[in-house]
Amino acid sequence: METLSENACFGGTQGVYSHKSDSCNCDMTFAVFLPEEAQDGPVPVLWYLSGLTCTHENAMTKAGAQGWAAEHGIALIFPDTSPRGEGVADDEAFDLGQGAGFYVNATQEPWAPHFQMYDYITKDLTDLVFANFPLDRTRQSITGHSMGGHGALTIAMREKGRFKSVSAFSPICNPTASDWGKKQLSAYLGADNSAWAAHDASLLMLKEGFDGPVLLDTGTKDQFIHLLMPEALASAASSKRQQAVIRYQPGYDHSYFFVASFMEDHMSFHAEALYS
Repeated sequence: METLSENACFGGTQGVYSHKSDSCNCDMTFAVFLPEEAQDGPVPVLWYLSGLTCTHENAMTKAGAQGWAAEHGIALIFPDTSPRGEGVADDEAFDLGQGAGFYVNATQEPWAPHFQMYDYITKDLTDLVFANFPLDRTRQSITGHSMGGHGALTIAMREKGRFKSVSAFSPICNPTASDWGKKQLSAYLGADNSAWAAHDASLLMLKEGFDGPVLLDTGTKDQFIHLLMPEALASAASSKRQQAVIRYQPGYDHSYFFVASFMEDHMSFHAEALYS
């Protein structure tokens, strides 16, 4: 692991690091915020998964999360959204290829050699950060925005017992029925849509649910709301009788202004679960 930068931040440290990923077969970059309490021992962790076109840097600089994380003594992990670099497959469209890994393990060419983002988040990067930073592996939660909200929800429901809570900002809720999903899942996983269900939050909610609290926020003026389909997840949560708060925020869109506006709510929500 190579340290690219470290800066004092709200009494703690905001760092950016790179490493060779075995899962993605390339160099990957990620960021970690450590609160001041990490100087005395392991602290609880909140994973933040970003959306389409983003890198580790977008949420690190725009979400306004570090101040609230410092208040609660929680570390933040900001992974990248896809493999990158020379020899890594890409597409001209912004919603496929580099910057658009969708947090799945690709089985189709040309994506399979590098696009193993599910394993990268749940295994590769997980092992690295817990080996190198004072983090409490028994106290983890996860959140994300847009494509990252999709990733947070699906990973939380599939990785049984790992996360204390899950939240999402404007998540892609029903990708098997949305153009933000059908295109990518068919490209990465193939035309047989039976493989897609494991990466659809609404279908997973109906089948598995989540053993803990769930919080979702979507803006009523989100320009992509017809692609996000929050109503599908709300229906699934109701059918499952899932412990969940699903909110529509009047006037808010899909931007990081929206994310930053409700970050305090989400940090407090996760802090309650991580310290209970």
